[in-house]
Amino acid sequence: MQAATFSALGEPSRLQIVELLGLRPYAVGEIAEALGIRQPQVSKHLRVLSESGIVRAERRARRRIYHLQAEPFAEITRWAESFEALWDARLDALGDYLRTTEDEEHRP
Repeated sequence: MQAATFSALGEPSRLQIVELLGLRPYAVGEIAEALGIRQPQVSKHLRVLSESGIVRAERRARRRIYHLQAEPFAEITRWAESFEALWDARLDALGDYLRTTEDEEHRP
């Protein structure tokens, strides 16, 4: 798992941009307008997101249209899924413990 991905997503404005781009591709000005952030700030955030591989820009005439990249999110999914067995085991152990406690409470 890339720390740069989490670092880039850890800033609230960048996370808002990513959530917006999850709906569809947007130009810088559209992102600024939709989120109420000044265009230079949006450009700065997009640069960080681009350098971390989360977004890519496509030139259309004089505009740059930003798209989300799938791979960083696939990496996050794989990373989170790596903990699935651990949590399954812990939840199973908790269930066993609760059943044991419940059985003890119902004994005379």
